[in-house]
Amino acid sequence: LGPLAESGGGSVEAGGSLRLSCAASGHTRGRYCLAWFRQAPGKEREGVAMIDDGDSSTVYSDSVKGRFALSQDNAKETVYLQMNALKPEDTAMYYCAAAICWTERGNERARSFLGFDFWGQGTQVTVSS
Repeated sequence: LGPLAESGGGSVEAGGSLRLSCAASGHTRGRYCLAWFRQAPGKEREGVAMIDDGDSSTVYSDSVKGRFALSQDNAKETVYLQMNALKPEDTAMYYCAAAICWTERGNERARSFLGFDFWGQGTQVTVSS
């Protein structure tokens, strides 16, 4: 797995939308789960969305369910996080991460946002009220 590279962060007003991209080059499809985490100042890191790049199944945290959506472009080796109806509480640094999840145990852990050993540098999302 090559470096993870996030892009697409920025500033937006509440109710607006952003799309984050995570380019994950050099990995064997079907072996990794890719996820987005976020961390706001003074808060713990939170897993918000995960996709299994083998079967494209997804998991979302309750805080973003119904507002955020994952998709992947296999040709570009890129995963997208479409964020709609953004709220000020969505303000955070967003990180793309990857976990080996082709084993049953790894897959179970990834669906709980555990076992992510590969990380990008992060992209800032700021939502103003």
